[in-house]
Amino acid sequence: MLDFPTWRKIWLWLITGLCVFAALPSLLSATSVRWPDALPDPMVNLGLDLAGGSHILLEADAAQVAAQRLENMEENVRGTMRRAEPRIRIGDVSTRDGRLSFMLDDPSEVDRARELLLPSINGTGLVREWDLTVEDGNRMILTPTSEGIDQAVSDAMESATEVVRKRIDELGTREPTIIRQGDTRIVVQVPGLQDPDQLKALLGQTAKLEFKLVDQNALPSDVQQGLAPPGSEIFPYAETSDFAGSSLAVRRLGGIRGDNLTGAQQSFDPQTNEPVVNIQFDTDGGRRFAKLTTDNVGKPFAIILDGQVLSAPNINEPIRGGSAQISGGFSVETANQLAISLRSGALPVDLAVIEERTVGPDLGADSIKRGMLAMAVGSVMVIVLMIATYGRFGVYATAALGINVAMLLGIMAALNTTLTLPGIAGFVLTIGAAVDANVLINERIREERKRGRRVIAAVENGYNEASRAIYDANITNFIAGVLLFLFGSGPVRGFAVVLIIGLFTSVFTAVTLTRMWVAGWLRKAKPKDIVL
Repeated sequence: MLDFPTWRKIWLWLITGLCVFAALPSLLSATSVRWPDALPDPMVNLGLDLAGGSHILLEADAAQVAAQRLENMEENVRGTMRRAEPRIRIGDVSTRDGRLSFMLDDPSEVDRARELLLPSINGTGLVREWDLTVEDGNRMILTPTSEGIDQAVSDAMESATEVVRKRIDELGTREPTIIRQGDTRIVVQVPGLQDPDQLKALLGQTAKLEFKLVDQNALPSDVQQGLAPPGSEIFPYAETSDFAGSSLAVRRLGGIRGDNLTGAQQSFDPQTNEPVVNIQFDTDGGRRFAKLTTDNVGKPFAIILDGQVLSAPNINEPIRGGSAQISGGFSVETANQLAISLRSGALPVDLAVIEERTVGPDLGADSIKRGMLAMAVGSVMVIVLMIATYGRFGVYATAALGINVAMLLGIMAALNTTLTLPGIAGFVLTIGAAVDANVLINERIREERKRGRRVIAAVENGYNEASRAIYDANITNFIAGVLLFLFGSGPVRGFAVVLIIGLFTSVFTAVTLTRMWVAGWLRKAKPKDIVL
């Protein structure tokens, strides 16, 4: 076990050198020394508690989820009855009081209509989403269950959390904290972002894109008064539009939503050179968009974003390529933000900012100084104790301790992980684990010498026997670290990351490197005795 061939030494030093090299940019960033631009510069990211940043608390409107479910059910009922063979005719559709009710022209079709609606009523999960009742022989009433609404809100919040995460990732920020708080709230923390306005603008945009046919039968005077014809609804023009201040009536049902988008990029109109957003549909969306434009050539259709009409161009010819262009008086910045929002998906529910604050870096800098001071003082005390107690073996342990810290920092930089205040505590814990491993090894060697074993045999048995206890202890800590990472959030995960990486570097430096150094010294010096 004390035999280290040349290739193995080279391999171990290569691993050590690469990890230490990766730590240099982060170490030099705290000094006035400039890292060469030609070299790679992996950096350890600082969390919100160390680098400062933006903290935003978002809240969703649960009533909006219920209203959207009601509209989706109405469209589903109309489509199901229309596609039935033979067709089931309905009328007098109402969505008052949060319920969907409709009349069947033929009361004898009640049972058939019920069978057709059962999949939509039961849903896809274990929760019954709707209750169906029949009144007066031919009026069917669909009432959402409380369990169904709760499940819909939960699903909407899970989807909203994922959309928020995708949008923030598009900003290029590293290691944001995005977690749910309660039933309808999302906490967003972005380290290093001192101006929350850009973040608020991005997260406040629902990015709900719709293509709907314009109701050409609507009277302009009624539209301006907010009076929509039956089956239509009114949307205002966006402030950036040429028709800002006016409104437009569109067909409420039908049309296409932006759920089928596969891509969105900011570009420029080749004719006007104004910023636009090019979008691409998936196969199903492209097919539906082609059908919409083919069936309505010569008619206007409205491009609606978050309840505001961007434009209402005429369909001059069928659009079959699965792509379209959105214009609306964008600047390059707003067009890019819209493209990011569309790529990441529409929020299933509007999110309102109910709390925001900016955390400055001063407190974090003070925490770093205090943490580094604590680590430095602890390290010096440990080094003095190890050298005084174990002599040469204490020197090896001290050198391994310094390399351990550098390797840990380098691996964190290479993996683009984030260092938080609890992560500094993880550094200190790692130092303790490394020292503990060396203490176990040295004490075991001391015991073997007291039993009368020769120097080489004592050292070999000491490393072999102590390594078992070291591996068992570190495996236990590794399991705890993984659980903290999986089920924790924010700073807790930051601590877990440092702990997990530190376990590997501690074992590598405290066991493998020190064993190599000791083996080299024993072969060279051939001591008759060792002082421990």
